[in-house]
Amino acid sequence: MTDIAWIETALTGARPQAMGALLRYFRDLDRAEEAFQEACLRAIKTWPVKGPPRDPAAWLIFVGRNAALDTVRRDSRNTALPEDRAISDLDDAEADMAERLDDAHYRDDILRLMFICCHPDLPATQQIALALRIVCGLSVREIASAFLVNEKAMEQRITRAKRRVTAADVPFGAPGAAERAERVAAVAAMIYLIFNEGYSASSGEVHVRTPLCEEAIRLARLLLRLFPAEPEIMGLLALMLLQHARSAARLDADGNIVLLEDQDRSLWNRDKIAEGLALVDKAMRHRQPGPYQIQAAVAALHARAATPEETDWQEINLLYQMLERFQPSPIVRLNRAVAVFKAQGAQAALLLIEPLADRLSGYFYFHGVRGALLKDLGRDAEARTAFDRAIALARTPAEAAHIRQHIDRLTGDGEANMAAS
Repeated sequence: MTDIAWIETALTGARPQAMGALLRYFRDLDRAEEAFQEACLRAIKTWPVKGPPRDPAAWLIFVGRNAALDTVRRDSRNTALPEDRAISDLDDAEADMAERLDDAHYRDDILRLMFICCHPDLPATQQIALALRIVCGLSVREIASAFLVNEKAMEQRITRAKRRVTAADVPFGAPGAAERAERVAAVAAMIYLIFNEGYSASSGEVHVRTPLCEEAIRLARLLLRLFPAEPEIMGLLALMLLQHARSAARLDADGNIVLLEDQDRSLWNRDKIAEGLALVDKAMRHRQPGPYQIQAAVAALHARAATPEETDWQEINLLYQMLERFQPSPIVRLNRAVAVFKAQGAQAALLLIEPLADRLSGYFYFHGVRGALLKDLGRDAEARTAFDRAIALARTPAEAAHIRQHIDRLTGDGEANMAAS
């Protein structure tokens, strides 16, 4: 791994904790973000020479805080500095700078930061976009991809969210129980978007970003601790555990995507599967179905199938129909089409997705699925056009290589399909 690569990995992993602590100190989103960026610049200069610190997050918090305080003093030469409590928690000794809040109900700076970003004064889409930017450091392009909008629109959305937080004088303390309950849906959605970015990266050389998946699972566990009787949070954690359990089998030795039906199931993590299945069963006993529980039930059917042939695709189709009632979206319909393909054939699946062409014209997976269905129907020329479009939209080299395999199979005997990996 190159110097830049390992530094980037360390900075990405440390960002949520560092941003949470810096925001706690400065009570200002822009100042906290600037402090973190300055610390990152110094890390890039210092770490290759001196080596990585024992605790990258603590280093970034210490350096970022000092850099920001220097900026405050420099900008305030002719103005009295604000009181210390307005810009910093000086009760925290510098040696304990990375220590999290020790509150009986609220112990994690990162989760606390997510609840702040998901303030009800912001529209839901702005809440999640702001949290993905501030907490996770995802690029505007990555966030825009997750929302299926263009970069300019997403940049404007994030800018408006920051202005609203500032204008509304949003308190940066840990929200109380009632406020947490109001914001839990947005926080859960943001956690799942973090997971999805790790599960299938929206850009870059790496298709799977395992640390993001693991961070999302950790945050979901914290959220479940706050809401232990909430079945949708159980479903969220179960869904991520069941999906992440397949991580060792999702890419081959060369980093190429391995389809679900081609994966070596002996590589699946049985402990994660067992925990996920137990959570699904526990959530379902509440008889309050929701989108995360339904998606977890789909993942559970895959996990319980010892072989691809044992997968109950008809039941998966029914679950996606239920999910569409809770959460109608073209993405859900596209996922359902894969189940329909398996249960009823390519023609039925193609009829299901053709009306989505305009809304999903810029979505890689739509063209990949459509190409696979056309290939199965023997419409090879149309399939090649769809696959070419998918390659043009591929976000990572692994996605592009995966589609090229489908194109290669147009002249061979291999089965082409785009079941979820």
